[in-house]
Amino acid sequence: MNPVSDRSDAGFGRLARLLHWLMAAGILAMLFIGVGMVASVSERHQWLMQIHKPLGVALLVLVCIRLAARLYRGAPALPGDMPAWQRLAAHASHVLLYVLMFAMPLIGWAMVSAGGYPVIVGAWQLPPIAPADAALFAWLRGAHRYLAFLLFATVLAHLAAALFHGWIRRDGVLESMTRGR
Repeated sequence: MNPVSDRSDAGFGRLARLLHWLMAAGILAMLFIGVGMVASVSERHQWLMQIHKPLGVALLVLVCIRLAARLYRGAPALPGDMPAWQRLAAHASHVLLYVLMFAMPLIGWAMVSAGGYPVIVGAWQLPPIAPADAALFAWLRGAHRYLAFLLFATVLAHLAAALFHGWIRRDGVLESMTRGR
């Protein structure tokens, strides 16, 4: 089996489904926590930040595992009767999702580093990945913010496409991620 090609057998395996749903919950939580952080100057801001940072690191670890599993196992083939433009849109949206799932935590980590703040996960303090620089911090903060909007829009499009496949086309695409068939 070619590890980077699409599989034609069955649906996604248990590991792929577990990672997908864990990350879906984590990403949605991160988006809402992020909105809460920027909308609050109260004591809740610090509390939300202490959830946001380690969850971002956890999502970065999970996306690394997920990409490795995807490259090794591949993905179920798309339905043969799917129009070419939908195939292209599906592949492009998945690439965009993976890029954003890597970019968001890395940019967040770099932003915090540029602000001179530590990233603490449990008992460990992660090393800074950017120099402390106010201008870089401001630029990264804007990038993190706008990419969060793009991620939210991409997640909504992904959800809409999944529901389209599950409720309208009824072609097994949604079931490949919900039931593995």
